[in-house]
Amino acid sequence: MSRSKIPVDLILSKLAEEADKAQERAQKASDVLLDDLDTDLATTPYEVVYQEDRVKLKHYLPITETRYKTPLLVVYALINRETMLDLQPSRSVVETLLQQGIDLYMIDWGYPTRKDQFLTIDDHVNGYIGTMVDHIRQQQGVDKINLMGICMGGTFCVIYSALHPDKVKNLVTTVTPTNFDTDKGLLHIWMKGVDADRLVDAYANISGDVMNFGFLLLNPARLMLDKYVGFFEHMDNKKFVENFVRMEKWIFDSPDLPGETFRQFIKDFYQKNLLIQNKLEVGGNRVDLKNVTMPLINFYGKFDHLVPPEACELLTGRVGSRDTTDVCLDTGHIGIYVSSKCQREFAPRIAKWLLERDAPSVRKAPKKTAARKKTGARKKTGARKKAPKKKPKKTQSKS
Repeated sequence: MSRSKIPVDLILSKLAEEADKAQERAQKASDVLLDDLDTDLATTPYEVVYQEDRVKLKHYLPITETRYKTPLLVVYALINRETMLDLQPSRSVVETLLQQGIDLYMIDWGYPTRKDQFLTIDDHVNGYIGTMVDHIRQQQGVDKINLMGICMGGTFCVIYSALHPDKVKNLVTTVTPTNFDTDKGLLHIWMKGVDADRLVDAYANISGDVMNFGFLLLNPARLMLDKYVGFFEHMDNKKFVENFVRMEKWIFDSPDLPGETFRQFIKDFYQKNLLIQNKLEVGGNRVDLKNVTMPLINFYGKFDHLVPPEACELLTGRVGSRDTTDVCLDTGHIGIYVSSKCQREFAPRIAKWLLERDAPSVRKAPKKTAARKKTGARKKTGARKKAPKKKPKKTQSKS
């Protein structure tokens, strides 16, 4: 019986080669990590044109000729920061919209403190958003603006548009939950069992760090293990390291959530699902989705583990508008804003859709107003106007 020969010299040679490569990679990684890294977020220039309490209204400086008659206001969620939309040069939703010639505004919710614990959804929708919308209308001399909402901010935009359809020309929703009666996402399952009263009564505001840890636990293998393994495999690539650090800075920049807003969002949305049933009340007024009569385009991610398609796709069938479009992208919750593929499709499609609906509107002489800070009580409004009788044809698309 012949004895198999093990090529020991070949194995040792391969091990030595791999050791040399590992040493070379380690040295290169050390040089990258010790070098000056460009990891700044939100570098696109803007001006703060209005501020109320902690909330700021940012107006981005144009980088090309403005082609749109109607300005666009972007409303981010209260969780994490709006800097996600301007994470890095060349992969920035903000930059792409500006390149298309859009007159762009965005709300910066700031960092709530203990004195903000009693702020409700009404304060954010009819208060802060309402004030910012009116400021833009007055500053630009227009009757209506375009409104774009992200995640929870999109939910707020839907509510605002239903209560004030006379001030919104077009509505864009992205990864926006409106139907909470689904078990497709682990977050929806967890939230149905959360005792919001106990949490808010005990802690006032809900810690951003605690919420962030909860989001990581939704997919711990990918969010807490795989990505760091990937980092070690590519830490000799300076561009990769810079992008990785930018994303980490955004993830862990987590403002607290005002307690009363958290309480209402958990109870009225996740546990009672009132919005999609037209049973939600905000500021003493019922939110009737049939009052959302303006054109609507609704984006969501096919692989979104936070806001699954089932939480988004019912909206277009429940609103009063006949000009509605669903766009399902092959990505997740964050990938819709930062992945290279979605960068080529997401923001350009929004710009094209808005341009097609940017017909001349009544424009008044703009009133010059200086940036100012306002504090104190806000007047709450909730008036609704009837939908117009003639409506354009409804369209649906998947992508």
